[in-house]
Amino acid sequence: MNHSFKEGVTDCIPTLLGYIGIGIAAGIIGKASNLSILEVTLLAIMVYAGAAQFIITGLIAMSAPITAIIFTVFLVNLRHLLMSMTVAPYFKRFSLLNNIAIGSLLTDETFAVAVNAITKKKSINAHWMQGLNLTAYVAWILSCIVGAVLGNWLPDPYQFGFDYSLIAMFVGLLYLQLISDKTHSIRRNFSIMLIVTILVIFFMRYMVPELALLLATIIGCLTGVIIQKCK
Repeated sequence: MNHSFKEGVTDCIPTLLGYIGIGIAAGIIGKASNLSILEVTLLAIMVYAGAAQFIITGLIAMSAPITAIIFTVFLVNLRHLLMSMTVAPYFKRFSLLNNIAIGSLLTDETFAVAVNAITKKKSINAHWMQGLNLTAYVAWILSCIVGAVLGNWLPDPYQFGFDYSLIAMFVGLLYLQLISDKTHSIRRNFSIMLIVTILVIFFMRYMVPELALLLATIIGCLTGVIIQKCK
Protein backbone atom coordinates (compact mmCIF):
# COMPACT_ATOMS: atom_id res chain seq x y z
CA MET A 1 0.00 0.00 0.00
CA ASN A 2 1.43 3.38 -1.04
CA HIS A 3 1.45 6.22 1.43
CA SER A 4 -0.12 9.59 0.55
CA PHE A 5 1.04 13.18 0.97
CA LYS A 6 -1.29 13.51 3.98
CA GLU A 7 0.28 10.47 5.65
CA GLY A 8 3.69 12.04 5.11
CA VAL A 9 2.49 15.14 6.95
CA THR A 10 1.16 12.98 9.78
CA ASP A 11 4.39 10.98 10.06
CA CYS A 12 6.36 14.22 10.35
CA ILE A 13 4.37 15.58 13.32
CA PRO A 14 6.33 13.65 16.03
CA THR A 15 9.55 15.31 14.84
CA LEU A 16 8.22 18.88 14.86
CA LEU A 17 9.19 19.65 18.47
CA GLY A 18 12.83 19.27 17.45
CA TYR A 19 12.41 21.61 14.48
CA ILE A 20 10.54 24.19 16.55
CA GLY A 21 13.03 24.23 19.43
CA ILE A 22 16.16 24.39 17.27
CA GLY A 23 14.53 26.78 14.77
CA ILE A 24 13.61 29.29 17.48
CA ALA A 25 17.16 29.07 18.87
CA ALA A 26 18.61 29.59 15.37
CA GLY A 27 16.40 32.64 14.87
CA ILE A 28 17.41 34.14 18.20
CA ILE A 29 21.12 33.58 17.53
CA GLY A 30 20.70 35.03 14.03
CA LYS A 31 19.12 38.19 15.45
CA ALA A 32 21.92 38.43 18.02
CA SER A 33 24.39 38.38 15.11
CA ASN A 34 22.77 41.59 13.80
CA LEU A 35 20.75 39.89 11.06
CA SER A 36 17.32 41.33 10.31
CA ILE A 37 14.15 39.25 10.56
CA LEU A 38 14.06 39.18 6.75
CA GLU A 39 17.66 37.94 6.58
CA VAL A 40 16.98 35.22 9.17
CA THR A 41 13.92 34.17 7.15
CA LEU A 42 15.86 34.05 3.88
CA LEU A 43 18.60 32.04 5.61
CA ALA A 44 16.01 29.50 6.77
CA ILE A 45 14.44 29.31 3.30
CA MET A 46 17.65 29.08 1.26
CA VAL A 47 20.03 27.23 3.58
CA TYR A 48 17.55 25.16 5.61
CA ALA A 49 20.12 23.49 7.85
CA GLY A 50 20.35 24.00 11.58
CA ALA A 51 24.08 23.39 11.94
CA ALA A 52 24.88 25.49 8.88
CA GLN A 53 22.72 28.40 10.04
CA PHE A 54 24.35 28.46 13.47
CA ILE A 55 27.77 28.41 11.80
CA ILE A 56 26.88 31.09 9.27
CA THR A 57 25.57 33.50 11.91
CA GLY A 58 28.58 32.82 14.12
CA LEU A 59 31.06 33.42 11.31
CA ILE A 60 29.20 36.55 10.21
CA ALA A 61 29.49 37.89 13.77
CA MET A 62 33.24 37.18 13.57
CA SER A 63 33.47 39.01 10.20
CA ALA A 64 34.80 35.84 8.57
CA PRO A 65 35.45 35.95 4.79
CA ILE A 66 32.70 34.59 2.53
CA THR A 67 35.01 31.84 1.25
CA ALA A 68 35.49 30.51 4.78
CA ILE A 69 31.72 30.51 5.37
CA ILE A 70 31.02 28.67 2.11
CA PHE A 71 33.71 26.05 2.69
CA THR A 72 32.67 25.40 6.29
CA VAL A 73 28.99 25.06 5.38
CA PHE A 74 29.92 22.73 2.53
CA LEU A 75 31.79 20.42 4.91
CA VAL A 76 29.04 20.46 7.52
CA ASN A 77 26.29 19.71 4.97
CA LEU A 78 28.27 17.05 3.13
CA ARG A 79 26.40 14.38 5.09
CA HIS A 80 23.25 15.27 3.13
CA LEU A 81 24.86 13.84 0.02
CA LEU A 82 25.27 10.49 1.76
CA MET A 83 21.73 10.58 3.14
CA SER A 84 20.29 11.37 -0.29
CA MET A 85 22.26 8.55 -1.89
CA THR A 86 20.89 6.16 0.74
CA VAL A 87 17.20 6.85 -0.01
CA ALA A 88 17.61 7.56 -3.75
CA PRO A 89 17.15 3.89 -4.87
CA TYR A 90 13.62 3.91 -3.42
CA PHE A 91 12.53 6.80 -5.68
CA LYS A 92 14.02 5.67 -9.00
CA ARG A 93 10.60 5.30 -10.64
CA PHE A 94 9.74 8.94 -10.00
CA SER A 95 10.71 11.95 -12.12
CA LEU A 96 14.01 13.81 -11.89
CA LEU A 97 12.16 16.88 -10.60
CA ASN A 98 10.63 14.83 -7.79
CA ASN A 99 14.02 13.41 -6.84
CA ILE A 100 15.64 16.86 -6.82
CA ALA A 101 12.85 18.18 -4.57
CA ILE A 102 13.19 15.22 -2.19
CA GLY A 103 16.97 15.53 -1.97
CA SER A 104 16.86 19.32 -1.51
CA LEU A 105 14.55 19.16 1.51
CA LEU A 106 15.95 16.03 3.15
CA THR A 107 17.08 16.57 6.75
CA ASP A 108 18.47 14.38 9.52
CA GLU A 109 14.99 13.93 10.98
CA THR A 110 13.09 13.25 7.74
CA PHE A 111 15.87 10.89 6.68
CA ALA A 112 15.46 9.00 9.97
CA VAL A 113 11.68 8.76 9.46
CA ALA A 114 12.15 7.53 5.89
CA VAL A 115 14.77 4.93 6.87
CA ASN A 116 12.50 3.75 9.69
CA ALA A 117 9.66 3.28 7.19
CA ILE A 118 11.99 1.43 4.79
CA THR A 119 13.23 -0.81 7.61
CA LYS A 120 9.63 -1.73 8.45
CA LYS A 121 9.09 -2.68 4.78
CA LYS A 122 6.56 0.10 4.20
CA SER A 123 5.94 1.10 0.59
CA ILE A 124 6.96 4.76 0.49
CA ASN A 125 6.62 7.03 -2.53
CA ALA A 126 7.40 10.57 -3.65
CA HIS A 127 4.03 11.95 -2.46
CA TRP A 128 4.61 10.65 1.06
CA MET A 129 8.17 11.96 1.10
CA GLN A 130 7.08 15.38 -0.13
CA GLY A 131 4.49 15.58 2.65
CA LEU A 132 7.15 14.63 5.18
CA ASN A 133 9.74 17.09 3.85
CA LEU A 134 7.43 20.05 3.24
CA THR A 135 5.89 19.84 6.72
CA ALA A 136 9.35 19.95 8.27
CA TYR A 137 10.43 22.76 5.93
CA VAL A 138 7.47 25.01 6.77
CA ALA A 139 7.82 24.31 10.51
CA TRP A 140 11.52 25.23 10.36
CA ILE A 141 10.97 28.51 8.53
CA LEU A 142 8.16 29.61 10.87
CA SER A 143 10.23 28.65 13.93
CA CYS A 144 13.21 30.69 12.73
CA ILE A 145 10.94 33.70 12.17
CA VAL A 146 9.50 33.35 15.69
CA GLY A 147 13.03 33.12 17.07
CA ALA A 148 14.11 36.25 15.18
CA VAL A 149 11.15 38.15 16.61
CA LEU A 150 11.89 36.92 20.14
CA GLY A 151 15.50 37.93 19.61
CA ASN A 152 14.45 41.57 19.90
CA TRP A 153 13.95 40.97 23.63
CA LEU A 154 17.06 38.82 24.15
CA PRO A 155 20.13 41.00 23.51
CA ASP A 156 22.50 38.31 24.79
CA PRO A 157 21.02 34.84 24.05
CA TYR A 158 24.32 33.10 24.72
CA GLN A 159 23.83 33.53 28.47
CA PHE A 160 20.75 31.27 28.16
CA GLY A 161 22.68 28.60 26.25
CA PHE A 162 20.74 28.87 22.96
CA ASP A 163 23.95 28.32 21.00
CA TYR A 164 24.26 24.89 22.62
CA SER A 165 20.79 23.68 21.59
CA LEU A 166 21.90 22.14 18.29
CA ILE A 167 24.75 20.23 19.94
CA ALA A 168 22.36 18.96 22.61
CA MET A 169 19.97 17.72 19.90
CA PHE A 170 22.69 15.79 18.07
CA VAL A 171 23.96 14.26 21.32
CA GLY A 172 20.40 13.19 22.12
CA LEU A 173 19.88 11.69 18.66
CA LEU A 174 23.17 9.80 18.96
CA TYR A 175 22.23 8.45 22.39
CA LEU A 176 18.77 7.32 21.27
CA GLN A 177 20.24 5.66 18.19
CA LEU A 178 22.73 3.70 20.27
CA ILE A 179 20.27 2.47 22.91
CA SER A 180 17.54 1.66 20.40
CA ASP A 181 19.59 -0.98 18.59
CA LYS A 182 19.03 -4.08 20.70
CA THR A 183 21.60 -6.09 18.74
CA HIS A 184 24.45 -4.00 20.12
CA SER A 185 25.91 -4.81 23.51
CA ILE A 186 25.85 -2.21 26.27
CA ARG A 187 29.64 -2.28 26.39
CA ARG A 188 29.96 -1.49 22.66
CA ASN A 189 27.41 1.32 22.86
CA PHE A 190 29.16 2.85 25.85
CA SER A 191 32.54 2.60 24.10
CA ILE A 192 31.27 4.42 21.00
CA MET A 193 29.61 7.16 23.08
CA LEU A 194 32.81 7.58 25.08
CA ILE A 195 34.85 7.90 21.86
CA VAL A 196 32.46 10.53 20.47
CA THR A 197 32.43 12.51 23.74
CA ILE A 198 36.23 12.58 23.97
CA LEU A 199 36.57 13.57 20.32
CA VAL A 200 34.00 16.39 20.70
CA ILE A 201 35.92 17.82 23.66
CA PHE A 202 39.20 17.55 21.75
CA PHE A 203 37.94 18.99 18.44
CA MET A 204 36.18 21.91 20.14
CA ARG A 205 39.62 23.27 21.03
CA TYR A 206 40.36 23.77 17.34
CA MET A 207 37.04 24.28 15.51
CA VAL A 208 33.48 25.51 15.92
CA PRO A 209 31.32 23.27 18.19
CA GLU A 210 28.89 22.18 15.43
CA LEU A 211 31.69 21.02 13.13
CA ALA A 212 33.47 19.34 16.05
CA LEU A 213 30.35 17.36 16.92
CA LEU A 214 29.73 16.37 13.31
CA LEU A 215 33.30 15.18 12.77
CA ALA A 216 33.34 13.29 16.07
CA THR A 217 30.02 11.61 15.27
CA ILE A 218 31.25 10.48 11.85
CA ILE A 219 34.38 8.99 13.42
CA GLY A 220 32.27 7.34 16.12
CA CYS A 221 29.94 5.81 13.52
CA LEU A 222 32.93 4.60 11.51
CA THR A 223 34.32 3.00 14.67
CA GLY A 224 31.00 1.24 15.23
CA VAL A 225 31.00 -0.11 11.67
CA ILE A 226 34.58 -1.37 12.02
CA ILE A 227 33.74 -3.08 15.32
CA GLN A 228 30.69 -4.71 13.73
CA LYS A 229 32.67 -5.93 10.69
CA CYS A 230 35.46 -7.34 12.84
CA LYS A 231 33.12 -9.52 14.90
